[in-house]
Amino acid sequence: MSYDLAVWYPATRMSDQEAANTYIRLCEGDTGGVVPNPAVDAFYQELVSVHPEIDDVPDEKIDDQDYCPWSIAHDRSPGHVIMSCVWSKAEYCLDLIASLAHKHGLALFDPQSETIVYPDEMAGDNTTAEDKPWWKFW
Repeated sequence: MSYDLAVWYPATRMSDQEAANTYIRLCEGDTGGVVPNPAVDAFYQELVSVHPEIDDVPDEKIDDQDYCPWSIAHDRSPGHVIMSCVWSKAEYCLDLIASLAHKHGLALFDPQSETIVYPDEMAGDNTTAEDKPWWKFW
């Protein structure tokens, strides 16, 4: 069992349902719903500098989930990255990916909850606008 997340450049705001439909199309190989952007590659490069792709893990570290928490290779294009991590590293990977997505100005889609979070909704502590007190507008 894996925990999956996706990021893409938010050229337009989507509802959670529209984002879920985009994610399904991405999983089927249709990248027409995302816009290529250099931020996606910058995100990917920073991500693999922290944890290499599963296909790049040396044999002696193949079972070291702290070194590589991925369960399969990332699916990516110039407009998106889909990542699957082992379930035991889900919380860690969510925090890492949310932080990097925010840094690079990318939207984060969680297919488990079918929700999308935009960079302006992310905070350093990984809270969304709904999690903030009603009196905070930032």
